[in-house]
Amino acid sequence: MASSPSIPPPTPSAPPAPPARHVGIIAVSPEASGLFYREFFRRAEAQYGDTFHAPRITLHNEPGGLNAYVAAVDNGDWQTVGLLLAESARKLTSIGADLLVVPDNLMQFGIHLAEGAGSTVPGPPGTAESTAPAPWLKMTDTVADAVTADGRTSVGIIGTRLVMEGSTYQTMLGIKGVKVIIPEPADAQMIDDIIFDELVHGIVNPNSRTKWQGAIDRLAKRGAQGVILGATEAPLLLAAADTTLPVYDSLALLADGCVKRCAPSL
Repeated sequence: MASSPSIPPPTPSAPPAPPARHVGIIAVSPEASGLFYREFFRRAEAQYGDTFHAPRITLHNEPGGLNAYVAAVDNGDWQTVGLLLAESARKLTSIGADLLVVPDNLMQFGIHLAEGAGSTVPGPPGTAESTAPAPWLKMTDTVADAVTADGRTSVGIIGTRLVMEGSTYQTMLGIKGVKVIIPEPADAQMIDDIIFDELVHGIVNPNSRTKWQGAIDRLAKRGAQGVILGATEAPLLLAAADTTLPVYDSLALLADGCVKRCAPSL
């Protein structure tokens, strides 16, 4: 009698990642970084109250700050963007950060370049540096997960022109079968102007809110089932209650994801 073929045992699932206890914020826009820090603790308190064991949070920016990043992007020099992100990541990792976040939508495109550049930490005295990058939590992943969890097949997007017209969200959502609808050119320019002329400087203009509401209404008429707030500073101007569409706030979703990574067992 022929013996039955052996059946290999199931591959054990990977153990859950330990809680992150030191979050490194790579600062690009001062407003965005400050908003993320505040939103992280607000959401942690709302979800867990006094049971949340707050992690250490360290923020690092490279000399030149936002201007250095914007100049590189304007020149199409994404390699420099990746190197700037990687240098902050290296320094944060070297002091113990075990989770990295970049609360800036446009710079999500540069994270894979930063990962490729690596973030190294010093080894023991007299030895070469050892590569030990901390994991990154990406805005694009947290937003895409929320959109698909709600069963959306099309969403509009508000952000800088490069975020709206580029592949920052389009690639990730396209893979998941979600169509991204971008504003018409005049609306896109208006949205971009408001971000760079007002929001990154902390300026909130009620007239700008009205303009954005009109742009979102036009996205809804073109089939958008929700709208991604793809500018981290957007919540300064627009709340979910201000729109006719369900809102996917990239800042709030990143903060939620980070809170969960810091307290996965609660």
